[in-house]
Amino acid sequence: MVRVRGVKVLKGFNVELEFTDGSRRTIDLEPYLHGPVFEPVRNDPRFFRSVGVDRVAGTIVWPNGADIYPDVLYHGRTQSHMEKATSQS
Repeated sequence: MVRVRGVKVLKGFNVELEFTDGSRRTIDLEPYLHGPVFEPVRNDPRFFRSVGVDRVAGTIVWPNGADIYPDVLYHGRTQSHMEKATSQS
């Protein structure tokens, strides 16, 4: 399983992620930042920039515990709340 090894915050909600397979991707996280746990991440640029890597989980995480599943980031998949919204439209 490929996991996140490093994160670099870019402009806006963009980050550059380094994965354990050596690949790097620039990802706009804005579409993933939904729900109450992501409210401080969306609303406070300093809090957004506090993102780090949880080495055990192999993904990005913020100090309040918000995280995004590594397979979502690596494969560009949608999170479950996004799938529900799409199926209801």
